[in-house]
Amino acid sequence: MKKDFKQVYQFKITLKNTKPSVWRRIQVPDTYTFWDLHVAIQDAMGWEDAHLHEFKIRQSTLKRKTIFRIPDEDSGWDIIEILPGWKHKIADNFSIDFKKAEYTYDFGDDWEHIITLEKILPRDKGVSYPRCIQGKRACPPEDCGGIWGYEEICQGKSEFQDYYKDFDPKCFEANNVHFDNPEKRWKIAFGQR
Repeated sequence: MKKDFKQVYQFKITLKNTKPSVWRRIQVPDTYTFWDLHVAIQDAMGWEDAHLHEFKIRQSTLKRKTIFRIPDEDSGWDIIEILPGWKHKIADNFSIDFKKAEYTYDFGDDWEHIITLEKILPRDKGVSYPRCIQGKRACPPEDCGGIWGYEEICQGKSEFQDYYKDFDPKCFEANNVHFDNPEKRWKIAFGQR
């Protein structure tokens, strides 16, 4: 990571409606944008970053939420402001008073996550960030049909069970998580920034 930073944001990311729960605890630099956080979540969870995503966050005591994602002129969301995630820093939107956000990945399978800011810590000079420090259970396979498809796979009832025969829902090791550089991921997806 090129940017200098002094603080680290520790988040718990929980995939909603999974029982037992699929979750990750990650630490990221305070200089991260929502795009950077998206890449870190994709890598920590084990998603393939093959679909659209969005963050919804309440930035004040107002009930209105702000949405960060790739803006789409044809979305029909004229009444809601959609902000480009790569232009907005997490440090400007998360605080001890406003610590929760929703993150949705893949609007077809509709993987909904709750993001909770747990701590803001000083940077440890001997540590490489971002990093995954804990987690439980394997991320559902990409394009498996959402939470219901995932439950069928876990119960051995999926019509595609042969395809998922090597999938172990209990398997997760935090030290096996590899984080991509968000700028490189951006260039792969969209060209120069």
